[in-house]
Amino acid sequence: MSFVGLRLFSALILRSRASGVAKDGPERAGASFETQAPLAPQDEGCGSRSAIALIVALAVVVLPAGSALAEIKSGSDFLSPELRRQQADETRNPGFFWVEQGRELFTRKPVGDGRACIGCHVEPQQSLRGAATRYPQVDAATGRLMNLEGRIEQCRVERQAQPAFGYETPDLLSLTAYLASLSRGLPMQVTTEGPAKPFYEAGRAFFERRQGQLNLSCQQCHDGLVGQKLRGDTISHGAGTGYPAYRLEWNEVGSLHRRLRACSLGVRATQFEAGGPEYLALELFLAARARGLPVETPAMRR
Repeated sequence: MSFVGLRLFSALILRSRASGVAKDGPERAGASFETQAPLAPQDEGCGSRSAIALIVALAVVVLPAGSALAEIKSGSDFLSPELRRQQADETRNPGFFWVEQGRELFTRKPVGDGRACIGCHVEPQQSLRGAATRYPQVDAATGRLMNLEGRIEQCRVERQAQPAFGYETPDLLSLTAYLASLSRGLPMQVTTEGPAKPFYEAGRAFFERRQGQLNLSCQQCHDGLVGQKLRGDTISHGAGTGYPAYRLEWNEVGSLHRRLRACSLGVRATQFEAGGPEYLALELFLAARARGLPVETPAMRR
């Protein structure tokens, strides 16, 4: 980086920290790196090098507070033409291996007296088509916000009398990918009013709040730097319509919350638990931003 670039880099960091502390108070300006949650192996791909690259990119474009974009685009719009073709081809998209395993799990009878998923959801291609477009949603019985993974876990425990799979396990990823794929091509239509409104507002606050040692917000990248390059990848609007997705970086299918944890690590902020309330609220906000965009699971991402 040139001397001028270094001066700009330093000025940005100082200004970013000062404005964050003044606006949000010390307690919200960023968590100490030493107090963050332990790093999961899958999050290691977005470490200090990503953080440095991110700051360099932000030295070029800084989003003014309150800025908004007119149109949110799918993550697929930022892929190369070849990756888009591969994503659309079920014989070349590796994510469909997880979909096929999920289809098999859906018909498999669990241990004991529990019924297979297909015992309740007959002809899922019709009965469950469109279901994924409405998640996350508030569960009427408990008042909790649930994404598709949470609903699967609830059914497994309460209906099948089986232990929960656990977030990011192969079986839960496969079932989620299969069920989401049944809505492939249908537009997202989550609800953000009524019981969902507090969760939506919490997700919006998370998206707009500066956080971590780098004192950056999701909004600064996914509104202000859309189309810019970061470590060879193109920054998108952060729409989660393709998850669970096959990321080339992971060489496997992973959940949206795995991706969110990696982003938190990239700005050296607290990594919340996958499936926890913080990322669930953010997932709802991202789904609302993506309203009208088609479900693409299993998408391919870099």
